Amino acid sequence: MPNLTSKELMQLEDQLNGEALLVTKFKNYANQCTDPELKSVLQQIAQKHQNHYATLMRHLQ
Repeated sequence: MPNLTSKELMQLEDQLNGEALLVTKFKNYANQCTDPELKSVLQQIAQKHQNHYATLMRHLQ
């Protein structure tokens, strides 16, 4: 694990929480959507934020 300051760790935690929230929200929006095209877009956005989350997690390894 890289040597991160406590401030950097707090910022990473905030970002992780934000990305996790966005994943949850966009998955929920997609599940509620009846338009297949819009549903696909919302699922792609959720996946994008899931990728962001995974990228941030790699900084903690």
